[in-house]
Amino acid sequence: MFTQPDRPSGRGQPVHASPVKNLAALRGFRVYQPATLKSQEALETLRGLELDVLVVVAYGLILPPAALQCPRQGCINIHASLLPRWRGAAPIQRAVLAGDSKTGVTIMRMEAGLDTGPMLATREIDIGADDTAKTLHDRLARIGAELIVETLRALRVGRVREVPQPSEGVTYAEKINKAEALIDWRQDAALISRRVRAFNPWPIAETRLNGAQLRIWEAQLLDSAVTEAGEPGAGISPGAVLAATQDGIDVACGRGVLRIRRLQLAGRKALFAREFIKGQRLDGARFAPV
Repeated sequence: MFTQPDRPSGRGQPVHASPVKNLAALRGFRVYQPATLKSQEALETLRGLELDVLVVVAYGLILPPAALQCPRQGCINIHASLLPRWRGAAPIQRAVLAGDSKTGVTIMRMEAGLDTGPMLATREIDIGADDTAKTLHDRLARIGAELIVETLRALRVGRVREVPQPSEGVTYAEKINKAEALIDWRQDAALISRRVRAFNPWPIAETRLNGAQLRIWEAQLLDSAVTEAGEPGAGISPGAVLAATQDGIDVACGRGVLRIRRLQLAGRKALFAREFIKGQRLDGARFAPV
């Protein structure tokens, strides 16, 4: 099994093994952790395994053409989108950000291009109104595990049909930048709501309250009947707190109102709004726009 080298993480930045390595150790698998697959040493290791097929998922390192050619039946990738939509590093987050109603898993044969190879199998699911990147990831992970097993069985008996990706509808899921998580309250509440969902569990959407960092873990887009106070021209600045109740903290946006349901001040634990408002005065408060 190949996984990335151990890296520093967490408070104090001690070096940690990846979850993949930990699980492999429990199952008794041999683990290889080259810094790159472009080195001659790594390629010789890969060739020496005499693989029939290599399954790649969220590896995070580029496989050079020489590595792709090592297994007898090539390399197969489990990709968390319905290709050719959302090729690239962050397909789950980008699908939520874009407001897509559907996504899925594609099993594809890898080639030199970025997620451009022919498709071996796909499975589609709906994106729910409350889905976050985490809940969607967990659902897709289960589906991907089932689908790769089915595909490998079909590949073994020669029943896989390779389908070229359509040339139309190609989009690219660029890597997430932490700066994208900063909320601009002048935006539409629907867009901000998607931002909160897309950046949970990382990097978490954030704003400022009295100059302090405030992370927003969960929010709800209020229906149109309740959003008039947040419409442009209503005399209310984006970011203004309209109400703070047991149900949540209602914040005016450039258009519409967002209800914050779970949030976290820097250095503290995340709280539901009903707990948060016990220790914070929000009368007349305004979350700072970026």
